[in-house]
Amino acid sequence: MNDADIERTRTQLQRGLRVAILFVGAVIVFGLGLSNMARRWESYDLPLAQAAAFGTLAVVLATEAVLLVRRVPWRPCLRRSAVAVVLAASVLSYATMPDERSFTAMDWAFGAANWVGTIVLLDRPIRVLVAFLLAHELTAGLHLLVFGDVSRAVLLRFATGSVNVIGFPLCVAIVAVALRRIATTAAATRYEIERIRTADAVAAESHRRRQQRFAELSSTTVPLLEGLADGSCTPGDPGVQQRCAVEAARMRRLFAEVDNAADPLLHELRHCADIADRKGVLVEVDTRGQWPVLPVAVRRDLTEAALTALATAASWARITVVGEQNLVSVNVVADCGAVRVAEPAAPGVRVENVSKDDTLWVEAQWQPVR
Repeated sequence: MNDADIERTRTQLQRGLRVAILFVGAVIVFGLGLSNMARRWESYDLPLAQAAAFGTLAVVLATEAVLLVRRVPWRPCLRRSAVAVVLAASVLSYATMPDERSFTAMDWAFGAANWVGTIVLLDRPIRVLVAFLLAHELTAGLHLLVFGDVSRAVLLRFATGSVNVIGFPLCVAIVAVALRRIATTAAATRYEIERIRTADAVAAESHRRRQQRFAELSSTTVPLLEGLADGSCTPGDPGVQQRCAVEAARMRRLFAEVDNAADPLLHELRHCADIADRKGVLVEVDTRGQWPVLPVAVRRDLTEAALTALATAASWARITVVGEQNLVSVNVVADCGAVRVAEPAAPGVRVENVSKDDTLWVEAQWQPVR
């Protein structure tokens, strides 16, 4: 899991919260607010103004529903406009409210506009939501002070209603923040677990490959090293020197097999040629055509005869690689004399060699098996 996965998890959680709050807001606005306004329609001084305020809140809820369906968040300019519209609807409702009717059943906007604003500001910092709720509360409080009869009973209703208007949306916002943090922490923990598992898998694969390389060298390189260690192989013996050169070329090829090269076959041949070049042997490499990326087993058989000739060459060698989509040929001519060439193990590979005097020509050719 990467940063994009963590962000995707956070977005999915945010969307689920938005759906839940939209449902709660729709129930409150349409279930409670609309029913209270409809039952007391005749009591309003300007019922159409109340209807306009209610319709404004309904439009904001519909916009949130559309954004949820399209899986997009509120844009900053659209969010600011929506908050302004909600506050304007609240002001319009209180401006056309009959005197001394604040915090009664006719005051449907007090417990409805706060939820609509909460829906719009759910993914914003809590301080932004608190500022909106206080602005909404201030609108209701000013209407009470200017047009209402400030009595103890009215103040108690105001205080009780404020607990619901501010407390519940604020609790929802706090829960939303906590859940977002939990989602982020869970996603980060999951990412760390996956990273550790990947590191363990890479370490296990690297260990397996090291064991595989050791097994591949154990039949030829290890006996040579043991012979050099116990004295049964004399370093001054030309045959031992040739064996050392061949094993060194094999090890360089083995290391080159794990390199990220555009042409692995040519890359491995050049590593084999480096052994001859270090001995002062003049090596020429010529390529013709293009060929596909071959499996490791096929490349080993194609380069085995070449590395043997290159490692034992006396003064010069020439490598020619010719290929196409269904045919690859590796030719080597060197002044190494007759050498023993191993039989290929991969299907589709055949090796031919001809020696005359101190010159050897060897060809390894691959064709796919039909």
